[in-house]
Amino acid sequence: MAIFRPAILLLILLTVITGGLYPLLTTALGQWWFPAQANGSLIIERGTVRGSGLIGQNFTQAKYFQGRPSATAESPYNPMASGGSNLAGSNPELDKQVSERVAALRAANPQAARAVPVELVTASASGLDGQLSPDAAAWQIPRVANARHLPVAEVARLVAENTSTPLVGFIGKPVVNVLQLNLALDAVQAP
Repeated sequence: MAIFRPAILLLILLTVITGGLYPLLTTALGQWWFPAQANGSLIIERGTVRGSGLIGQNFTQAKYFQGRPSATAESPYNPMASGGSNLAGSNPELDKQVSERVAALRAANPQAARAVPVELVTASASGLDGQLSPDAAAWQIPRVANARHLPVAEVARLVAENTSTPLVGFIGKPVVNVLQLNLALDAVQAP
């Protein structure tokens, strides 16, 4: 038994360090340095949590911008079932889903003249994306402006104001947070 003692003690020591101390340390540092991000990047409006800035929501009304489709199980944007559809690009089912989404978007956005942005018809790997490219948001501006009876220029201004650009241009691309944009639209039309 003495031969196993060093191995058992090392197992216990490493379990305490990696299973206890390290998670406590990273949690404490995360809460100290990045409290908003560590707590889920929650968007709070008038004391009410409206959602997370990182997880998309299922906006279906014409007056709201819609994010990328979600392929999560049971319900759209279900964070407990994050994952893509796992359909290959050559799968006929994926072609069918994309074609149906394009047809639905064209019917809902008859004012849009150009091709439907690919991110509006394909789900991401996580199925939870809460951001769009400015081009995908711009494609939806005529529909949203029409549904809200707002000038196109006003809706375009809100899209521009809710577009985040990376600190250094080569590190990422500009994105529009769909939830924040929709909340800004609601605030413009608040009584």
